Amino acid sequence: MGQKINPLGFRLGTTQNHHSFWFAQRKSFSMGLQEDEKIRDCIKNYVQKNMRTSSGFEGIARIEIQKRIDLIQVIIYIGFPNLLIEGRRRGIEELQTNVQKELNSANRRLNIAITRVEKPYGQPNILAEYIALQLKNRVSFRKAMKKAIELAEQTDTKGIQVQIAGRIDGKEIARVEWIREGRVPLQTIRAKIDYCSYTVRTIYGVLGIKIWIFVDDK
Repeated sequence: MGQKINPLGFRLGTTQNHHSFWFAQRKSFSMGLQEDEKIRDCIKNYVQKNMRTSSGFEGIARIEIQKRIDLIQVIIYIGFPNLLIEGRRRGIEELQTNVQKELNSANRRLNIAITRVEKPYGQPNILAEYIALQLKNRVSFRKAMKKAIELAEQTDTKGIQVQIAGRIDGKEIARVEWIREGRVPLQTIRAKIDYCSYTVRTIYGVLGIKIWIFVDDK
């Protein structure tokens, strides 16, 4: 019987690091987690409203949060340059104001930084968003998966696996379809694997997209 585990949590301390860096007492730990979730949701909602890229989707690879006693440092790793945020300081200040209102914390300062990812299609979150956009536009799921793998192969990845589950193409019975190219050694801890789970809502129902990318072997 196969035992399933999150590939990122499985490799913490070896090839993966936490996306949130902070310490808290046991009683206030749950509040810190909810605060992180509010920050990430607020940033994603703001980007969806204001960000327009040439490919038609928002390219957030990941959001890292570092907390101190008097400061919250947020680093947004973005795949595609955005004139609204990167070009003008007003965009970042407006985003900071929105997040500050959501947190309601006057004691701590908030600092948001934008970092551009060199190879956006090597990030599983951006690839999953690309596949989701294709599925919403009624593109065949096999065509969307193969195109995503082609884009990932251009970034010199060693292997990639893409899986889609749900009522694919509007069929009555839900099923799971997957495709793999190259090596994806999920049971090897020293293998650096990037992973994401993404949910897309279509007119037929909710589909789940999972992507594993084999980056490097240490």
